[in-house]
Amino acid sequence: MTKANQANITVDGGYAPQTIHLQQKQPATLTFTRRSDQGCLGQVHSQALDFAKDLPLNQPVTVNVPTDKAGEFDFSCGMDMFHGKVVIDK
Repeated sequence: MTKANQANITVDGGYAPQTIHLQQKQPATLTFTRRSDQGCLGQVHSQALDFAKDLPLNQPVTVNVPTDKAGEFDFSCGMDMFHGKVVIDK
C-alpha cells in the first residue's frame, strides 16, 4: 500500500500496488506505467473518480484524483478484468 498524495502504479499483469491511500482534501495524482502488452491493460478507467486513459507501453500517464470525499473508489482495466482501489482517508 502507498500512503501519500502521489502514487506510482506499475501495470503488469495487474496493478502494483493494488490499493493506494490518499489524504482527503489534498491534491492527488496517480501515475500509471504499463509494462505488459496485454490488451485490456492498455486502458484504465474509474467512473467513481471520473477518469479514463489509454496507457501506452512504457510511458507514464498521470491522472488527477478528486479527494473531496473520503471513501473507497475502484479503478479497472478497459475490460474490467483487473482492478485496483483508491482509499481516500479523512
